[in-house]
Amino acid sequence: MATTSIINSLGFGSGIDTKQLVTDLAAASREPKVARINTLTQQNQTRISALAQARSDLEGFADSLGQMISDGTLRSTPTVSDDSVLSATARAGLHADSFAATVVVSQLARAQSTYSAVVTDRTAAIGTGTMTLTVGGVAKTITIDGTNNSLDGLASAINSSGGGVTASIIADQGGHRLILKGPSGAANAFTLAADAGADPGLSAFAYGAGGGMTLGQSAANADFTIDGVAFSRASNTIDDVIPGISLTLKKAAPGQPVDIGASRPLEIIKQTVGDFVSVYNQLKKSLSSAAGQSGSTTSLRELERELSGLIGTVISSHPTINKLTDIGVSTTKDGLLALDETKLAQVLASDAGAVEALFNPRRDGGRTEASDPGIAFVLDSIRDRAIATDGVIDRVTKSLNSRKETLADQLESIETREDAYRARLEKQYGSLDAKLAAFKATQSYLEQQIKLWSNQGND
Repeated sequence: MATTSIINSLGFGSGIDTKQLVTDLAAASREPKVARINTLTQQNQTRISALAQARSDLEGFADSLGQMISDGTLRSTPTVSDDSVLSATARAGLHADSFAATVVVSQLARAQSTYSAVVTDRTAAIGTGTMTLTVGGVAKTITIDGTNNSLDGLASAINSSGGGVTASIIADQGGHRLILKGPSGAANAFTLAADAGADPGLSAFAYGAGGGMTLGQSAANADFTIDGVAFSRASNTIDDVIPGISLTLKKAAPGQPVDIGASRPLEIIKQTVGDFVSVYNQLKKSLSSAAGQSGSTTSLRELERELSGLIGTVISSHPTINKLTDIGVSTTKDGLLALDETKLAQVLASDAGAVEALFNPRRDGGRTEASDPGIAFVLDSIRDRAIATDGVIDRVTKSLNSRKETLADQLESIETREDAYRARLEKQYGSLDAKLAAFKATQSYLEQQIKLWSNQGND
């Protein structure tokens, strides 16, 4: 209340605009200090924004390249002349390359299946005792007692035995049937026998000598030839015959050859190399912008140097095409990348597989992440180190955020001090105004008295 009174009365007694004088003096003290802090805060925020953009570009660069590799965009893909007979896919980490072969599928792999007669009530008792399930020479004991004496109980006991046979109960006219199905392949044929001492009713669900179940389908291997060489496998998925390619046999077609070839995504590889250069340059500019700011962001220079070194890093075990510089990527004088498309086309024409391996590294034989990391793996490593706790970006981010808090505290302190300074000015000039008002009143009184005295003398 006292301060408000002083403010309202400033200048009223003396005739001097002391209120404006206090405002001007307070502003002259406060504004340069606040302007300096605001400038530093804006500069710091610019660094924070530049760093956030650089981090976003780095993570987006690594993630997008990794996604292209993981989804097979850059991977050579096999082709088949008749996909109704079989399909072919390239296995992750392996290359279809320029493989060509002719496949003839004589027989598909099958799983044995058996079925029982119709049972009117699936929950009714079927008998107790033990049964022996034998799959590929391995025997499992199936126990039926008072806790599971029913068709449902028998199916559950078979499924939980670990024998590899699946038991299902399906509805049929007049009741239900028990269906048994084993693993595919001739070696996985099975029998189910009622053991000695078991109730006679269990023999209705046995398969083998004297068993009551009927064979629906016998177990068989897949028989096929590749370029005239005969193979037999227990499954219709074949991934151990053609290097880098997994076959899925769909139907038997004796005497019908199916040709397998390979298609390499040359145009996509070219585009990816070009995209790599473009995105790298955007990342480089973002990092340069962040590192170019004065202050703690200058430590980002080490990340810039690490990325620059990526271009000449050996990333595959190929003797002559193992770096980005080998396929036409080079560094300009301003630190950006440039692509020699003519050289890239020449290298693709001479050894497209080696170019593909820079982006989609092989993982066969002795080729590992150590010998053939590929560009995405190396880039991921740079990113992970940069954004890890106490990594370059993490350290700079913490430093900038700490600076932001410090500047906010400094601004708050300045405002507190300047408010106190203005209050002192108001008090001082309020007192001065009061004294000037008193002097003015005295002056007016004296002037009146002198005038009065002068008038009396004239009389």
